Amino acid sequence: MKVTTRFAPSPTGRVHVGNLRAALHNWLYARQQGGRFLLRIDDTDRERSEERFVDAIRADLGWLGLDWDGEARQSERFALYEARFEQLRAAGRVYPCFETPQELELKRKVQLGRGLPPVYDRAALTRGDAERARLEAEGQRPHWRFKLDHDAPIEWDDLVRGPQRFDPTLMSDPVIRRADGSWLYHLPSVIDDIDLGITHVVRGEDHVSNTAAQVQMFEALGAKPPAFAHEALLTGAEGKLSKRLGATDVDHWRETGVEPLALAAKLARIGTSLPVEPVASTAPLIERFDFATFGRAPARFDEAELAKLNAQTVHLLSFAQVADRLPAGMDARAWEAVRPNLERVSDAAEWWHVIEGPIAAEIGLEDRDYLHTAAEAAARIDWSADPWHALTGALKDTTGRKGKPLFLPLRRALTGLDHGPDMAVLLPLIGRERALERLQAAAG
Repeated sequence: MKVTTRFAPSPTGRVHVGNLRAALHNWLYARQQGGRFLLRIDDTDRERSEERFVDAIRADLGWLGLDWDGEARQSERFALYEARFEQLRAAGRVYPCFETPQELELKRKVQLGRGLPPVYDRAALTRGDAERARLEAEGQRPHWRFKLDHDAPIEWDDLVRGPQRFDPTLMSDPVIRRADGSWLYHLPSVIDDIDLGITHVVRGEDHVSNTAAQVQMFEALGAKPPAFAHEALLTGAEGKLSKRLGATDVDHWRETGVEPLALAAKLARIGTSLPVEPVASTAPLIERFDFATFGRAPARFDEAELAKLNAQTVHLLSFAQVADRLPAGMDARAWEAVRPNLERVSDAAEWWHVIEGPIAAEIGLEDRDYLHTAAEAAARIDWSADPWHALTGALKDTTGRKGKPLFLPLRRALTGLDHGPDMAVLLPLIGRERALERLQAAAG
């Protein structure tokens, strides 16, 4: 069967960095295996789901460079859920429950007080048909649970966590449908995974207990469960789960100048034995993706490290990759000249201003005569080849200066700064006329 993965966000808010990591890993594996990556919008919660968040999910995935091969929306699949629900009901694998939330909470407190696990006691199964009919006649609507099979342990070989084993007698039968008829996460997700042919599910380790219940749902519907990979959760730099990090959406990364490739490189590799390193495309991330490299320890996400990785990524980007974000008139030669000095692509605008001018240079009195000589030398040299070395060579012979006293006043006069790109590549961009004007102005 062709490898098929999916990303299944709920459109009740923005996608944060942990969601993006799961989406990326599903995409990387599908692309590596020549398979399919699907987007499933889990919008069964009609009250909280908003179309603006659906649009934002698509935009955020697109920004990260993730494309998908098909899209499904749970709100359009209710008839399928109803049919499968009736199939389970006929098989005795779902049952109605009439306890109120308050009654269930009281039961849990009593069990905990006795030192027992707070597992649902299946009291609803003791109600006869007549009692159920009476309760419904009184206006009470039941919620529905999936009846776990207690005869055998639940087992699967997780692609990250290894062999998993759960005792179903220590688990509560999961609620799959509310009293108002709306669906909870468990059953629709299983039905969709079967119907869409999902072969692999990559998600956070906080879903492990959900998977245990869902394995039996797959089997009850006559389907083989997909392969599961439960990856360790992200932590902040402070070493614990970060609320701020969990609330950070794509707009934050976009607004702070983080490159999608930098974030992808970070999320693809943190928590694995592979090095986090800059890439110019997703090809290396796809090629080396391997569940065997995933660790069990929480993955540390450090924004300072991301900033460093971002600068390294910018230094790899071609002109074609950034052309639409550069100042008007900035060409490939200028981009390649300033690129090694950038932390963000947007910083290129500052260097383009240095090239185009006007600039303000602060020059000490002790360097003014030197710069006057430099202006005269600049007027005589050949600008068609390597004007910077021609200029500094002439000045070294004329003035006897070398090192910092030779180079720094020139850089300051020509750019207004004491640092920056290699002057050998920058000076030709500034050009003869602007260079002469700047040296003459600096000489007073």
